[in-house]
Amino acid sequence: MKRVMTGALIAAVVGLGGAGAAAAAEPSHDQNTRQDCRTYSSVTKCGQVQLNEKQRACVTSAVQQGMTERRATVECSAFG
Repeated sequence: MKRVMTGALIAAVVGLGGAGAAAAAEPSHDQNTRQDCRTYSSVTKCGQVQLNEKQRACVTSAVQQGMTERRATVECSAFG
């Protein structure tokens, strides 16, 4: 019985240590400073994406064909 309790205690300590290490590896960000990032087709864009006229037309066309505006914005800015 003592071995079972010791094993459970060790597992709990290791679990807490692992969680602490994972939390420490995460960058600390204030909730208000988080950026709106999205990745499609291996391209990541964050925040407000600036588009030229041709890219805006690409977004409009892609949305009319059923693509989400967020995805169309990223893909058209990268490939359009």
